[in-house]
Order: sequence, then C-alpha cells, then structure tokens
Amino acid sequence: MDKPILDACCGARMFWFDKNNPRVVFQDCRIVDDTLCDGRKLEVRPDVLGDFRYMIFPDESFRLVVFDPPHLRRVGKASWLSKKYGMLTDDWEDDLRRGFAECMRVLKPQGVLIFKWSEDQISTADILRLFPQRPLFGNRRGKTVWLVWMKD
Repeated sequence: MDKPILDACCGARMFWFDKNNPRVVFQDCRIVDDTLCDGRKLEVRPDVLGDFRYMIFPDESFRLVVFDPPHLRRVGKASWLSKKYGMLTDDWEDDLRRGFAECMRVLKPQGVLIFKWSEDQISTADILRLFPQRPLFGNRRGKTVWLVWMKD
C-alpha cells in the first residue's frame, strides 16, 4: 500500500474528521454493522481486516501510526460498549506489548506513533509499564489520554 498513515485498530473511525481519508489505511480485527441502543448506526468497516498484534505490513511501511486499542476489560461481550470500542482479552498486557511492538515495527525511521487510551478501567501508568520506551509528550482530557512517540 502506498498510504503513509495506518490506523491500527480503527473501529468506527470516531475521532477522524475525514473518515475516508485517502492517505490512511484503516485496519481492524472485526466488521460490525449494527444499531446501538440509542438508535445510532455503528459501522466498523476496515480497509484491512487484521490484528494489531500481528500485522501483515512490511517493516517501515508508514510515516504515522495511530494506535487506539480496546481499553475495556470488564464489559459484556454483547454490550453496546463492546460493540463500539471492542474488548481486551484476558492476556491484555501481552496484547498491548505486542501491539506497541508491531506499531513501532511498521513505522519508518523518524516516524510518529500516536497512542490513545481511556483510563476508564486501566490507568495510563499501568499501560506505560508495558512499553519499552517513554513517550515524548501527551495530553489528558478527562479519562482520555493521547501520547506521542517518535521511532529512532
């Protein structure tokens, strides 16, 4: 693919201003076409059906990677929260370690990784212990945290 940006677990592309940005490869491990309990339509339609822990992309493929993994451990499998945001597995710590490593692997040198996390159930401090590098900077707004790394 000749696109410079990867969204490694795009979900419904909720934070994208242009949900069909032609510079982005949107990847997710699921396809969802459902109506939520409040009547809103939920669509998860990735360009690439794939797992952030084992990505199919060659090394150093992207200039920018967005990593917004599921953040909920305690949620009903059929709940609207699970449908909308996905759900962590029982091996969530290893999953997130692998996901971070994969995101760094597919980044070009000097590429940027943007990580989004919700502290609803797991703290950012607990997440940062899983990653071998510290972020350059970040921002917190309520329970949502954005962190930025640059690949050496």
